[in-house]
Amino acid sequence: MSDPLTYFITWTVYGSRLQGDARGWRKNGVHRLPEPYLEAWHKQRLKHPIIKLKREMRSIVENEFHRLANHYDWKIWECAARSNHCHIAVTANGLAGDVVRDRFKANATRVLREHFPVFRNRDVWTAKGDWECVNTEEELELVCQYIRECQDLMHLPKF
Repeated sequence: MSDPLTYFITWTVYGSRLQGDARGWRKNGVHRLPEPYLEAWHKQRLKHPIIKLKREMRSIVENEFHRLANHYDWKIWECAARSNHCHIAVTANGLAGDVVRDRFKANATRVLREHFPVFRNRDVWTAKGDWECVNTEEELELVCQYIRECQDLMHLPKF
């Protein structure tokens, strides 16, 4: 099987999108309906307070995305670190989407901990995250537009 044109990778800040979330949530790649009791149960079990990313934090994370992509000779089509989540559209031939996602997350964690002591000795991100294969130029344009402009949409339009 050949590599996809790119990966669309998303993950959230620790505690900011729990299972059962009223905005909807995903489990095993399937969109789920809100479950308020499940969300409350998970919220009560958080080990750390939720820390949303401020502008300076987001800038450091995005700079690290570009540094890492340059190091590995990956192509970032679009990326955005938001207050409660990150998106990246990246071409990284020869690697699975979860491997690419985990490298970005690990390096973003490192730079946040280096610059902001509040992130030391605690989780920064939710476990795992999503990644989807993008296989056509049309799909890539939709993904890039979503990352740039459509943060208020509940879900990416299906391609």
